[in-house]
Amino acid sequence: MRVIWTIFIFIVIVIVGLFIFIYTGKYNIAATKPHTKLTEFILNTTTEQSIRTHAVGITVPSLDDESMIKTGFDHYKDTCVECHGAPGVKPSEIGKGLYPEPPELADEVDDISSEELYWITKNGIKMTGMPAWGKTHSDDKIWTIVAFMKQLPQMNAEDYKNMGRETGVMDQHEVNSDENKEHNHNQGDVEHHH
Repeated sequence: MRVIWTIFIFIVIVIVGLFIFIYTGKYNIAATKPHTKLTEFILNTTTEQSIRTHAVGITVPSLDDESMIKTGFDHYKDTCVECHGAPGVKPSEIGKGLYPEPPELADEVDDISSEELYWITKNGIKMTGMPAWGKTHSDDKIWTIVAFMKQLPQMNAEDYKNMGRETGVMDQHEVNSDENKEHNHNQGDVEHHH
């Protein structure tokens, strides 16, 4: 009986201590301050296990259709590239300011199943900045995004630009904007040296 009371008192002390810690506001929630290792472990493990569990039973359609992939490119450019980047395209200032930092999908998508990509894209992830695109996109549209994302690891910057040209989603000015910036930067360096 004494052991039970000791455990009970310990639990009460931990809970009270936790509430005191929360209400003092001592925990820094700024996106510029990384989580503690323990918090990071809890959040990452919870997220990974939740995605894995909720993605079970999702039926994956054929993702190899060229028109489906091109439609996915269109949606990816409108909804994803700003935070996740693309081959030859860095994330925007918004993407760079998020914490946790959004993964560069071209590097990581091979490690995520199509079922998991679909579930994440549709439902979003709490406290990460990842929105639930299922609120504005049909299931069919979300699958096109997944189909395109699965192509990212095999694409380089030129492939991405070419798909933009083919789909008409990126005009010539936009496609060449990175090269122009690089050219102007290099020219500036030359002038500076003179």
